[in-house]
This record gives sequence, structure tokens and C-alpha cells, in this order.
Amino acid sequence: MQEMTFTPEEKREILTFVRATVAAEFENKKVKPLSGMDGKMEQICSCFVTLHSPGGGLRGCIGNIGAFEPLNRNIAHNAVNAAFRDPRFPRLRPEELDALEIEVSILTPARPIASPEEFIIGEHGIILQCRGRSAVFLPQVAPEQGWDREETLTNLCYKAGLPFRAWQSEDAKLSVFTAIVFSEKEMN
Repeated sequence: MQEMTFTPEEKREILTFVRATVAAEFENKKVKPLSGMDGKMEQICSCFVTLHSPGGGLRGCIGNIGAFEPLNRNIAHNAVNAAFRDPRFPRLRPEELDALEIEVSILTPARPIASPEEFIIGEHGIILQCRGRSAVFLPQVAPEQGWDREETLTNLCYKAGLPFRAWQSEDAKLSVFTAIVFSEKEMN
């Protein structure tokens, strides 16, 4: 994947597309796929779509770590899944949509790291794989929670259903990635 950058106008267009995609789902309609942007929307790429309730709390967050489809389709699928299929939350109701804040994280491919010290808070997202389980945090999670490296890794173990020090075991594999993160709050 080539290095991607997005102009403020492109970010606004992506966020508008996410909102329109979720709104269309209420009426069983589809939105025309997002295209253009110098071919960036057609690149095989992964993303996360995060929905925040008016108080800033999480209302839905779904995405993919491994890229397997064009970015425009991945954004559309994850928008619908974050709104209607995040198992932690009830399906979004139409009256909630206007008050939601949408955030998109476009990911770079993950790369393994040899040591937890290679994980940089605020720059890297992190993936833990251990004992047949896995969990991920996007780059913005640790700074939002005020976690340091050890707290982040401990919470990653908790999220994966592992003992809180499992990240230190020999069979633990850590990978990092970066993301282009933008939200309606930031763009307004």
C-alpha cells in the first residue's frame, strides 16, 4: 500500500459518506460507493469506524486489521457494522444518528515487533495474539484513556480474555500499525 494522505476536504467527504451510509441503512437503501481521491478509495486497505454518543462515550466501533477489500467498501461495511452489529451495543436507532460523532481510522498494514518497547503510545495501534486469542487497540485509545505502555498492554490482555501479564509470556506476539484518524469533531 502506498503512503496515503487525505486533505481536509477528502476527510469531510469520507465522514459525510459514513453518515449517509448509516442513514440509508434505516431505509434499506445503499449509497453510491465513494470514489476518486486519486484512487485512494480503490486501494485495498482496512479501517475502523467509531461512533461516539453525545457525551463522548463509545456507541459502536467495528473494523478490520487485515486489508482484503477496497477502502471505499471497507468504510461502508464498517459504518453499517459499527451502527448495527457491534455486539456490545443495541442497534442504532434513527433518532440517535444526528447526535452521533463519527470517527474514521484508516490503517497501515501491521508489522510484528520483537519487544514491547517498540510500541510507541499515541503513534502505534497494537495487536496482541496469545494462546489462541487476540485483541487490538487503535492508536488513539491509550492516550484517550491516559494509559502508559504497561497499562495499555495489561488492558489489551483483559480485552482478549487473557491473564493481565500474558503480554510478557513467550507465546505472546505483538504487532503495531499506524492510522490516519479523523472525526467530525476535529473537522468542524
